[in-house]
Amino acid sequence: MYEAKHHPLAPRPLFIKRLLLHSAAALLLVGLSLAIGMTGYVWFEALDWMDAFLNAAMLLGGMGPVNTPHTEGGKLFAGLYALYAGLIFLITIGLVFAPAIHRLMHRFHLENEK
Repeated sequence: MYEAKHHPLAPRPLFIKRLLLHSAAALLLVGLSLAIGMTGYVWFEALDWMDAFLNAAMLLGGMGPVNTPHTEGGKLFAGLYALYAGLIFLITIGLVFAPAIHRLMHRFHLENEK
């Protein structure tokens, strides 16, 4: 997907296209994760969809749930979803910044060869 170290730096339009594709993938991942969280809160805690959205969004954002789970299944789901949300946060950051970090590292490598 990216150019090798012996290739020239990718043109700016290609770099912007990569940024947009990676951002779209990250947005899709967050959207799917939000849907999973909302479904879990509706299923295990019988929350309405708006409260489920709020709880899932707060966990994905790193803030923590708003409603304390009351059922055993809800507590298990909330704990597992919190762990999952932490991983999704890291993966999303990696997806969004990968093109920029690659470009920066590629540029440093090209400067060292001159």
